[in-house]
Amino acid sequence: MKASNPVRSLCSVVFALGSVLAASIPAHGQGGVGGVPGYPDSIEAYDTREVAMLPPYCIYTQSFRDRVPGADNPDQIKRWHTVMGDTFKAMHHYCWGMMKTNRAILLARTRQTRMFYLHDSIGEFDYVIRSAPKDFVLLPEILTKKGENLIRLGRAPLGIQELTRAIELKPDYWPPYAYLSDHYKAAGDIKKAREVLEKALSFSPDAKGLKMRLAELDAVKDKRMTAPQSGMPQQPVNP
Repeated sequence: MKASNPVRSLCSVVFALGSVLAASIPAHGQGGVGGVPGYPDSIEAYDTREVAMLPPYCIYTQSFRDRVPGADNPDQIKRWHTVMGDTFKAMHHYCWGMMKTNRAILLARTRQTRMFYLHDSIGEFDYVIRSAPKDFVLLPEILTKKGENLIRLGRAPLGIQELTRAIELKPDYWPPYAYLSDHYKAAGDIKKAREVLEKALSFSPDAKGLKMRLAELDAVKDKRMTAPQSGMPQQPVNP
């Protein structure tokens, strides 16, 4: 059961209203707050295209397995519960968070819709984070997703905090370093971006995503070094 709070209650009302509207207009015509053209208003409609973008375990989590055809498989449910422990009971919230992230990044056509889903994803991630022990195998990944979305929401200090926490839990898990470096690069702090990547490569020397980012930083540095300096006096041209 989802945690009860004012934001979630408001979102539930929005989705409920969307469902009423959906009964009278085609899906491709929907586009209010949280609406994505061509998709149902609520992620809990479990559109097959959205479900296909999720990790395979998602369809066996609570709620999903009651709505996705073929997902009510006792053997698979038991298998994933064994892998994840009791935290598996909360993992449908992480899967919802990923669906909302995908809607924000891949499907939203307006800033309002994008921000709506990014903001709502944080509550889903937090639900699992509160439920998970520190040694939960997917906790670094969930913290990384949350940190990345906080940065996208313009809440960089909090996002950096979550990415740093993910790194502390699993130093050889490279994605949080990558997103942290991307943030510093976008902010113009190339030195800090490089430091993060170099630290990450000391733990994960074969990570292609890190190597690619470091090569891009090198290219930026080389370009700056070879670019003509503005404000330099021009040499006189001999007649």
